[in-house]
Amino acid sequence: MAPVALTPATNGVKSEIGVALLPNQRHDIVYRKGTNYNILVVGESGSGKTTFINTLFSTLMKDYENEMERFEKQYGHTVDITIMRADIEEKGFHCRLTIIDTPGFGDYVNNSDCWVPIVDYVDDQHAAYLEQEQQPKRDNIDDMRVHVCLYFVQPTGHNLSALDIRVMKELSTRVNVIPVIAKADTLTRAEVTAFKDRIRDALYTHGISVYTPPNDADDEEDQARNRELMTALPFAIIGSDKEVVRKDGTRVKGRQFLWGVAEVENENHCDFVKLRNLLMRRHMDDLVRQTEEMHYETFRSAKMASEGKNDDDPVTRWKMKEDEENMRRRFTELVRQEENRFKSWEQKLLSERDRLNKDLEESHMQVKKLSDEVRAVEEGRQRY
Repeated sequence: MAPVALTPATNGVKSEIGVALLPNQRHDIVYRKGTNYNILVVGESGSGKTTFINTLFSTLMKDYENEMERFEKQYGHTVDITIMRADIEEKGFHCRLTIIDTPGFGDYVNNSDCWVPIVDYVDDQHAAYLEQEQQPKRDNIDDMRVHVCLYFVQPTGHNLSALDIRVMKELSTRVNVIPVIAKADTLTRAEVTAFKDRIRDALYTHGISVYTPPNDADDEEDQARNRELMTALPFAIIGSDKEVVRKDGTRVKGRQFLWGVAEVENENHCDFVKLRNLLMRRHMDDLVRQTEEMHYETFRSAKMASEGKNDDDPVTRWKMKEDEENMRRRFTELVRQEENRFKSWEQKLLSERDRLNKDLEESHMQVKKLSDEVRAVEEGRQRY
């Protein structure tokens, strides 16, 4: 049976019951709770990652420099995960911003596995969130799931490298990936256009899925903006947090060259404004939502399926907790045994060292005694 549309009315006059106010209620809830927003930047050293972040958040970094929390975690021997966190409040809306950098990526002769620590980090954040979700109290969940990955491509003008293809293919199944052509001012406009075409062809050929803005807006102007963003992918950007002076005397963010100024916020020079609008002004909510509904749910389903467990079953949750406690006790016991074995081995080494020192001291005394006897014999021979 088809649903019946109900239109309340009183004395022939149409009245409203408040259903149309639901979007306002959702807005108020989100406004009060705030949001977490986590950005991962990946690229080889010298590709302009740090400069771009400083340019994008230049005012933010200065205003929140004393409040930012920085810490590093090393994965393997080549890649460090550097994390900067800041609490931002703008017009009463609270955002917990996290920037994750990956120094050391692609800096070695053999970069065959340099992408593994980054993929492990993304998976670790999904696993940490899943573990927090399974706890009885979930009031203060620390959401560090990566919402967007900016992958910086070197401005060679040729094509994606094998490393670029491998890394983006691995990351695109776990996070919203946005390819970025760094240092676009090193290429001419024609070279940038041709380079973008080659990158799009490589992404299509290798089946790499990158983030594209949704095209479901009702407003024609919003649809036009989304089409413009999709056409600009991958974004060619110029990064600079310093101001330069143009010929007309105005000060703008950009880079000074002999031929003139490359302006960061001039859309005729680069796509910085388009990328900023996508990340911060128009599609932040969509990036967060896709992370929650697609990438995290994919990880969660795969995790549950691999364990063959249903996390909605209380008995299963209790069994998982019991197994975890048993593993923790077993691990503690193994650590204790290894510590005892190490102490015993250390004691043997110390005893052996003492014995060798004693033997060495006795040998030195014998050598000294023999030297004295030889000296006495020689002195006696000289007298006779």
